[in-house]
Amino acid sequence: MSKVIRIGTRDSELALWQAKTVQNALEKTGHKTKLVPVKSTGDLNLDQPLYEMGITGIFTKTLDVAMIKGEVDIAVHSMKDVPTALPKGIVEGAVMKRASNKDILVHKGVKFLENGEGTIATGSLRRKAQWLHKYPDHKVVDLRGNVNTRMQKLDDNEWNGAIFAAAGLERIEIKPENFIDLNWMIPAPAQGAMLIVAMEDDEYCREALALLNHKESEICVHVEREFLKVLEGGCTAPIGALARIVDEHIHFHGALFSLDGKHKIDVEKSLPVAQVENLGKDCALEILNNGGKELMADIKSVLNN
Repeated sequence: MSKVIRIGTRDSELALWQAKTVQNALEKTGHKTKLVPVKSTGDLNLDQPLYEMGITGIFTKTLDVAMIKGEVDIAVHSMKDVPTALPKGIVEGAVMKRASNKDILVHKGVKFLENGEGTIATGSLRRKAQWLHKYPDHKVVDLRGNVNTRMQKLDDNEWNGAIFAAAGLERIEIKPENFIDLNWMIPAPAQGAMLIVAMEDDEYCREALALLNHKESEICVHVEREFLKVLEGGCTAPIGALARIVDEHIHFHGALFSLDGKHKIDVEKSLPVAQVENLGKDCALEILNNGGKELMADIKSVLNN
């Protein structure tokens, strides 16, 4: 059996770059493909912070529906946008080799970091909480839109800087010279990774995607997403997680922050890769038992009101 694999994607420049990367990889393995771009709810509503919209998987839901309806065969996502529980009938097909997991600050000069006052833009509760944890006297404003839109908004406003995922800017080659790596900021679970999903009963597409899977990246992002799932963070709570494999050992650092950044509960562990099972879960339980349960309840209370 042979068929044209219809690749569902959001229609932003970054999403299309990711989908074309998958398309090229599939065609190198001899498969025929076609791109099918669609607009998501998260792209259409740029006036409201994501956490206020109350939709799990706001950037993935439209593609999920298109897959279930049979309008596309597979979908390509930034993995950090994907809910930890996939819709019934949809499964992971492949995790592509991970790009940079770093957050960066695109700025208009860094002197403000020394004088105690500044305004930073980000639409992420995780980034906001970590920034306020380090710079409690700064102001953080909401920033929405695709990466091009956010870069333009930074130019148009009097903000000192805005926080971006390095991978997104690097992929579409708009990373400017005026940036600094935020090496102290714990990234979102699966940041920098691309996930391709398929229908569970579509054996042809699942076999095609299996050829693209990068095992080391898959192991790391699964630990991070298991950590997120057990903490019940969804896509909104200020949760950071990073797993790395070095010399056959997996090193994990995860943290939960209060919304205002004043409180931080974190955990670090290192284990042989062979013992990776339940690492994310165990680290999440450690945080929950160390005050995280109460902190998560506070976060949900504020976000649900």
